[in-house]
Amino acid sequence: MEYANQLNDYAPAWDAARVDEEVARIRQVAESRNHRKEVYEFCYSAIDLTTLSCSDSVTSVTTFARKAAEFYEKYPHIPNVASICIYPAFVETVGVAVEGTPMRITSVAGGFPASQTFLEVKMLEVSMAVENGADEVDIVLNVGRMLTGEYDEAANEVEVIRQETGEDVVLKVIIESGALKTPELIRKASLLSMLAGADFVKTSTGKTDVAATPEAAVVMCQAIRDYYEKTGRKVGFKPAGGVRTAEDAALYYTVVEEILGKEWLTTDLFRIGASSAANNILSAIEGKTVKYY
Repeated sequence: MEYANQLNDYAPAWDAARVDEEVARIRQVAESRNHRKEVYEFCYSAIDLTTLSCSDSVTSVTTFARKAAEFYEKYPHIPNVASICIYPAFVETVGVAVEGTPMRITSVAGGFPASQTFLEVKMLEVSMAVENGADEVDIVLNVGRMLTGEYDEAANEVEVIRQETGEDVVLKVIIESGALKTPELIRKASLLSMLAGADFVKTSTGKTDVAATPEAAVVMCQAIRDYYEKTGRKVGFKPAGGVRTAEDAALYYTVVEEILGKEWLTTDLFRIGASSAANNILSAIEGKTVKYY
């Protein structure tokens, strides 16, 4: 399908200076209104609890997933994380560890984190992750194609993978905003991903020098808003990489609240990719240092 020409239906991105002004405004709102326990509890419940290390093993991932499953009983007063996010080879491992709980399983796939492999390989990896029990799949938009202006080719990969997952699986598309750099490319990548069938647009893999930033979040959420106004389809937003503190999480919460509105503040439409942030947000909720993970 042709996607690049559909970008003409949307206004250009704000320039960087205007984005910076909006971030400064939203940061003030976050500090004055959303540095509080209720916001932190929601942010914790929106976490895709992540382990994506070269040292991951069946043993380490099982321990990690069981800790998340045991959280329901150990902290019944706090809503648990939304999902556990792992490499495709560990989808079954997590499924066994969290069996009997409502925990969702997210798998990165499709040549994560670089997306630099054959489309057929991406399709097979995604298909195997879903077959093994993944409820949600996070893939990476082809950044190289975006940088060279091959917008149709980048979007068509997403379309093909969307068909591979089926409609029951949540598809999150990572645009790697730190590599795209400019508001205009970040906006185009977000719109192309949504036009091609993404259920979420996600900032980053966490594997590059620049991961999630509030500036990218503003541009992406504006794109989500504008896409919704034209199509009536709600797409979620996920910051990931570099979200470390409760205050960081509250800032992204506030970006969503200010640009998309409170109706987007559900775990169906807002997630946070995090590992170390989980303990830090728990500590902010409990008012003391917590090292659960």
